[in-house]
Amino acid sequence: MSAPRLVGVLGGMGPLATLDFLQRLLEVRAARRDQEHVPTVTWNVPQIPDRQLALAGGGADPLPAMLQGIERLNAAGASCIAIPCNTAHAWYEPLSAHSRAPIFHIVDATVQALLADAQQHRPRIGLIATRGALEQGLYQSRLEAAGLDYLTPTPQELDQFFMPGCYAIKAHDIASGGRLLALSAEALLARGATRLVLACTEVPIGLRHAAPELLALSVDPATALAQACLRHWQQS
Repeated sequence: MSAPRLVGVLGGMGPLATLDFLQRLLEVRAARRDQEHVPTVTWNVPQIPDRQLALAGGGADPLPAMLQGIERLNAAGASCIAIPCNTAHAWYEPLSAHSRAPIFHIVDATVQALLADAQQHRPRIGLIATRGALEQGLYQSRLEAAGLDYLTPTPQELDQFFMPGCYAIKAHDIASGGRLLALSAEALLARGATRLVLACTEVPIGLRHAAPELLALSVDPATALAQACLRHWQQS
């Protein structure tokens, strides 16, 4: 039997978000038996330094640890690589340059999903993301290039709702974290958003627990990334 084409996953950021991404990959495949699922190889090492702290200038550089993971995934035979951490894409260029296998960009996958959605109606997007991702413009530049309108959280909303909610999920306090992240989402909807982009991989985990009704108004970048991986695997 020939070696399978493997989808590589650079995980650990955080480990729960990595497991959630693998679940999304299982769901988008909708296989009827074990042998029809997408084969994966995952580097789920949570000792990668905190990306938010690094971008804020108060933490260690996570790039060397991420590069080590990319090397391991390439050595394991990954034919493409997904990174289920939005903020980690601030380092997309050096990571991509270091990899033989193509690395899918989570924002490009999300914009593709939004554009498909926009054929039905023109959404006003509420962007739920880390302060670091917002300051880097990871989503904003691509949304603007695609002609999509968006809102971002206020500094107060980030401090009161998003940041404590995100770190509560990382600490596995999903109930408290989910409630705070739901408040972040509701604040954007109250200011006119009609579609939410859950641009931090902890957010959909929290909303599924605390406010599942908001998921119907949301695009999950992890799901969009899983769909991009599936398309690549099916084509190859």
